[in-house]
Amino acid sequence: MSLFRLRRRARACLTAAACAALLGACADFRPPEYHRPELPAKASWARQGSITVSPAETIVPNWWEGFKDPYLDALIQQALAGNYDIKILATRIKVAGAQIAEARAGALPTADLGAGVSLQKSTGQPATHQYNLATQVNWDIDIWGKVEKGVQAQTAEFRATEADWRAGYLTLVANVSTTYFQILQFDEQIDQQASTLSRNGQILATYQAMVQHGLLPKIRAMQQQAEINRLTKDLIELRRARDVSENALATLVGVPAGNFHVPKGHLQAKVQLPVVPAGLPSELLARRPDVVASEYRLLEAYNVVGQARLAQLPTIGLTGQGGTASFALTDLLKSFTFGLMPSINLPMLDPGVRARVKTTEAQVKVAENEYGRTVITAFEEVETALVNIDAHKQQHVELQQQVEQLRVVSAQIEAQVKEGVASQLEVFETERSLLAAQLALLANHQQILADTVTLYKVLGGGWPGTEVRNEAKIAVQ
Repeated sequence: MSLFRLRRRARACLTAAACAALLGACADFRPPEYHRPELPAKASWARQGSITVSPAETIVPNWWEGFKDPYLDALIQQALAGNYDIKILATRIKVAGAQIAEARAGALPTADLGAGVSLQKSTGQPATHQYNLATQVNWDIDIWGKVEKGVQAQTAEFRATEADWRAGYLTLVANVSTTYFQILQFDEQIDQQASTLSRNGQILATYQAMVQHGLLPKIRAMQQQAEINRLTKDLIELRRARDVSENALATLVGVPAGNFHVPKGHLQAKVQLPVVPAGLPSELLARRPDVVASEYRLLEAYNVVGQARLAQLPTIGLTGQGGTASFALTDLLKSFTFGLMPSINLPMLDPGVRARVKTTEAQVKVAENEYGRTVITAFEEVETALVNIDAHKQQHVELQQQVEQLRVVSAQIEAQVKEGVASQLEVFETERSLLAAQLALLANHQQILADTVTLYKVLGGGWPGTEVRNEAKIAVQ
């Protein structure tokens, strides 16, 4: 090689090194250190006093057992085993776990092995065969920890998918519970409606007899028949709503709709109302699955930034080659050729690598805001659940008093009818008012149960607190 060419090559290397040094002075290669974003502080719930529990009490994992209904317990276990939404979330955990091994494989060497034979034939000459065997090993040495940052990012995604499963678990249990409560409410409403319809049928028969004897205008019998038509229509609607809810519950537990039936029951007799420990707002951030999942995805975004920054640093690669060739197959393994070629790459000179850093840093801001939105929404949902359960319990007291008073009024009107002081029309109006109050009390009881389920759900449903951080190593089954 001429002296001129050597000088040219040296000058090019110096120029590349100078550019790398200049870029290195402007670039930040350090992975960012993760810190949970600052959010508006919240020290207590506005209606904490509406739930009277010991401060030491915590939410148990199987919190639904507090309703004291064995059939509900069995339904939830069936749903956890058969629901397809929860199965999908579980398989996503397996996918994310497998992707950890895929990310970790980036630090391992790769090997290619090949074998072949070539045939050459010239006119008037015998055919010749050449056999060859070759292998090549490539290894990009992860001296800066770029691959490990990718593994940490994927591990954070794995933990986020686990939290997604826990959130789906809570949603499933809540949906099964509230749908089951609604079915029992319909059963009780249907019984009350059927009883009222039967009572009004007796009144119609009395009215028709009185009309025949000229003791009552025909229009009164027609009004009573219209009332029976309304009650019958409402009863049909209640039965339809029960069937639809039963179909929804069948899907939740993983059974084809129409092949699943809930035994008839009375909501107020079967389901007890448990007391829910509310906990503190700070515990919500570590316990509620959707908040934990959002924070893990924020940690993942930080790790992706670190990986992108480290990807700018020089990389060292080793390429090893070996092989043999022979015109005779029997002589193929008699001689070998080996070679080793180290290489250094400067990715910081690639505009795409530098642009990738800016993209990942912008994505961190998105993840931070998504985490903040999840936390603020969680606070709102807990406060709303506390407001609802407090107001509905107050309404329950008023409705109970209303029902008791209307029962007394109904009994007195019945007595006055026997004495000829009151009319049958007053009895009918009193009974209709009593039925409406009883149905309102039943609906209120179902609403308190649903509020309780919602409160369990928005408080994290018994899942233990999770510290979001990078893990040294994770073993995935």
